[in-house]
Amino acid sequence: MQGLELARSYYYECGEPMLKEQFPDLFPLLATGLIGSGSECFGYDDDLSKDHDFEPGFCIFLPDESIIDRKQEFALERAYSKLPKSYKGWDRLRIQPVGGPRHGAIRLSDFVSSRLGKPDPELSPTEWLSLPEQSLAELTNGEIFHDGPGSVTALRQKLAFFPEDVRLKKLAGHLLLMAQSGQYNYMRCIGHHETGASQLALFEFVQSTLHVIFLLNKTYMPYYKWSFRALRDLKTLSDMAPILELLIVSDNSPSQVEEKSSLIEMIASDIITELQNQHLTDAVCMDLEKHAYSVHDRISDSYLRNLHILSAV
Repeated sequence: MQGLELARSYYYECGEPMLKEQFPDLFPLLATGLIGSGSECFGYDDDLSKDHDFEPGFCIFLPDESIIDRKQEFALERAYSKLPKSYKGWDRLRIQPVGGPRHGAIRLSDFVSSRLGKPDPELSPTEWLSLPEQSLAELTNGEIFHDGPGSVTALRQKLAFFPEDVRLKKLAGHLLLMAQSGQYNYMRCIGHHETGASQLALFEFVQSTLHVIFLLNKTYMPYYKWSFRALRDLKTLSDMAPILELLIVSDNSPSQVEEKSSLIEMIASDIITELQNQHLTDAVCMDLEKHAYSVHDRISDSYLRNLHILSAV
């Protein structure tokens, strides 16, 4: 059983009956679910994931203190702590999870602030550019079981993905990095016999390609250790996962160098085709740098367009 399924079952069997019985007046003001940090919130957890921070549990999101005060918050937390300590073969954690509390009573404003740096989800263009994608992924992953006031659902809809101009800015920057690292610097480093630098160029190329693919899918890229796992679930260009892995796990022997150079151009070709399919570029060539600037020209917000092309990466 995966963590999200366990949390859902635990909530509906143990949590919701407790909340409705003990807090009938507060229940309509609460939201519950499982979102945030941890592979279980993305549905990526497996048997290895269960060695830490894994338990039956869920989040209870509370509104501001003007609606539910600290005394009521404490009562909710105490009631949550008295829920069954074991459920379907899994024990509740007795120590605080790595990274802080992930379950129980949590102020929604605190949860949002821990990801956005502010409780207000209204973001300026500059704030959108500066936020790590993994933080936005943690606000929009998982599942909401109950949302009395609708506030969590509204927040997740507002943050569902980057505004289009921000997407274009990020896309242009990562396309340019793909061109520099893959189409240019990799073979130059090989020519200089800089094996370490050539591998770093490949890492840069693969990382930027991952960002581009997620942006083309209009999906936030999660924390790096789940990036390939998430890539395989995407609708578009998910078949690039094994090719990108090959680039960074194989050596740079003469035969491999030739193959890698061909793979880089194949990846570039597939990316360009998708850019054309989405009507994001007017360039007609195999040079990713030219496509990067063509994408950049589509940004309508003058402030974003006038920032350096790499300011969003």
